[in-house]
Amino acid sequence: MSDQTTKETAEMKYGERNIAEGELITFPNPRPGRRYNISISLPEFTCKCPFSGYPDFATIHINYVPDQKVVELKAIKLYINSYRERYISHEESVNQILDDLVAAVDPLEMNVKGDFAPRGNVHTVIEVQHTKNAN
Repeated sequence: MSDQTTKETAEMKYGERNIAEGELITFPNPRPGRRYNISISLPEFTCKCPFSGYPDFATIHINYVPDQKVVELKAIKLYINSYRERYISHEESVNQILDDLVAAVDPLEMNVKGDFAPRGNVHTVIEVQHTKNAN
């Protein structure tokens, strides 16, 4: 790390450091072989419009059927908070969340829905799915 990076990290609040250092931590599925659904709702998602810079707000809904791994809840909270300062479209943010979670957890099935707060009289809901290929 450069001296500047070290200084910037030292000046960050502890929550900002946790978000910056966060990663999607997983743990073994306690019931492998049993199909069950995990539903997670994250009502404080924020990012920035890549065109205007205005903030966007959404509730992110994640539903998945685990295979061998489950995502740790604090890790997903920190991961979602990392979008706060990103300039990213609604469509790309929801697709990126799905891609990152699938890479970390490798679920049997996963659905991610971003329900964005209306802005300028427009309400957007983006929903993406993943199904694991049966080899």
